[in-house]
Amino acid sequence: MPSSMSICDFCDQHPEAISTGLLRVLPPLFRNFGRLQSFYGQVSTVQCFEDNGLVRAVLGDAGMARVLVVDGGGSMRHALFGGNLAALAARSGWAGVVIDGCVRDIAEIAAAPVGVRALAAMPMPPRKQGAGQRDLAIRIQGVTVRPGDWLYADADGMLVSAEPLHMGHRSGSAGK
Repeated sequence: MPSSMSICDFCDQHPEAISTGLLRVLPPLFRNFGRLQSFYGQVSTVQCFEDNGLVRAVLGDAGMARVLVVDGGGSMRHALFGGNLAALAARSGWAGVVIDGCVRDIAEIAAAPVGVRALAAMPMPPRKQGAGQRDLAIRIQGVTVRPGDWLYADADGMLVSAEPLHMGHRSGSAGK
């Protein structure tokens, strides 16, 4: 991740894009579980509920520094992502994974060189029924995320853009 990238700077520099929905800020409900606190990449999506078979299949594909965004319906009953999938994501070259749901195997996730955000930790394993869809527009905590969008994450939060964002020169210290 470029050292000059900052979610706060993006928000300071592009208020009109936020007000028109070109930049969409995810609500501050997601916790950082991965080793990488900051990550970004083009988005791939999966929609599934308490079943991570499709998540595993997608993470087995070459990641090409993308970010997988999973609409797990916000379920708090079963984890959709754990240590084995974190290791798979890192081996396959994914920059990060964002789960609208839960994760498990926290120590293993923290050891993998990948960004991981989720709502909470839950020790219950996922179901293995093979249900779900991939590469469709999804809604994560009220925010629309489409395949091909760009997701940016750092310690201050996450935002989604239809186009890759480029940082200009820092213009002061607004909000710092």
